[in-house]
Amino acid sequence: MKLKRKHILPILGAIFIIIQFFRIDKTNPPIDPKLDFVTTMNPPADIKQKIVNACYDCHSHESKYPWYTNVAPLSWWIKGHINGGRKHLNFSKWAEYEKGKQDHKLEECVDMIEKKWMPLFTYKWLHPESKMTDLERKQMINYFKSIQ
Repeated sequence: MKLKRKHILPILGAIFIIIQFFRIDKTNPPIDPKLDFVTTMNPPADIKQKIVNACYDCHSHESKYPWYTNVAPLSWWIKGHINGGRKHLNFSKWAEYEKGKQDHKLEECVDMIEKKWMPLFTYKWLHPESKMTDLERKQMINYFKSIQ
């Protein structure tokens, strides 16, 4: 049976509707403030705000799930980023890391910020508050270096 061009759009539409039933888990794990980076490290207010705005959505247990996380397959992609972000660096578990691991994570933060790999371009596009000027990047880098 040969698939005709006129059938492709309805088939794709049906697939799109069906995948909407496969929802992501939007539950954030509980937060213990005694373990959290901004609580334990007490960064200056401007640095704290930038870390929260630029990093916490993917690198903590404080992820926010906007309306577009209700649309598959976009929701799956975003959830994958959150899971990966938490796996590599979780600011909500900062105090659980040993000192050597904390220092390594800080070095990685510096590297990612210097290379402008973080926050991700796609994240900045949807979250303008996460964008950093060159000066803000330098301040973040200096802060992370100062606490190593």
